[in-house]
Amino acid sequence: MSYTYYPGCSLHTSSRTYDESMRAVFSKLGAELVELDDWNCCGATVYMSVKETVALAISARNLALAEESGRDLVAPCSACFTVLNKTRRFMEEMPELRERVGDALAAVDLHPDYSVRVRHPLDVLTNDIGLERLAAARERALDGVRVACYYGCQILRPERAVDADAEVPTSMDRMFELLGAQTVDFAAKTRCCGGMLMTTSTNIALDLVDEILGRAANAGANVIVTACPLCQINLELYQKRLRKRNGRRDPIPVLFFTQLIGLALGCSEKELGLQRQVIPFSAEHAGPVEVST
Repeated sequence: MSYTYYPGCSLHTSSRTYDESMRAVFSKLGAELVELDDWNCCGATVYMSVKETVALAISARNLALAEESGRDLVAPCSACFTVLNKTRRFMEEMPELRERVGDALAAVDLHPDYSVRVRHPLDVLTNDIGLERLAAARERALDGVRVACYYGCQILRPERAVDADAEVPTSMDRMFELLGAQTVDFAAKTRCCGGMLMTTSTNIALDLVDEILGRAANAGANVIVTACPLCQINLELYQKRLRKRNGRRDPIPVLFFTQLIGLALGCSEKELGLQRQVIPFSAEHAGPVEVST
């Protein structure tokens, strides 16, 4: 299996651990990720409301480049996944907008037909690789891990990554249960973390993050996993500030879901970027590597 890989800006900078663990997991499972050559920023989710045509042209350029490979395009970042899929949908549904974007791309000799599929790695792991194959590749027990699966907003609505039910997603939960972890009943799994409100309306965002962390802790989780770079930053980096504001609460590690999968598959901590976590989580939390007899 081979896929064109769109890391986006976050996975090359602030969320390198997501990129490292993504590559490690796919390599362990025999799936190839070929990074899209000369990709550019997707424009992020807010730019469409500022300069719609420019934002769509920026995003559509990536789709045009990806079409040349003939492979599905895998976009791990929630914002990138949303923007690329929204661009593809807008180009199919809005002829006048498609014409304007087409004129912009034609200036650099790109003529996409928007046929490339944009997919989230959760979808690929669930439906292409398959949960049975994933479970069969397990090398380390996750018996001591009580995980709160946090999906966030953007891979559920409006562009759905894999789960049919946007209110009660289960793809990550099923994945980690098969890998031997205990998933907790986590009512805040689809709540917004505040996103970029953390830079403009900080107190509101802190309240949102506090609710997510509190519900995970009350459910008995000892780790939170997420599929979104911005969610991971908000949930991990602001815990110290929340403890100062609200009183004592034990810190809880916040990992990318691929990091925890990687531990189950026997990847090293360095391969998964665990040494860069602000709130530590190590292979010791997940248990020893299993030895087959």
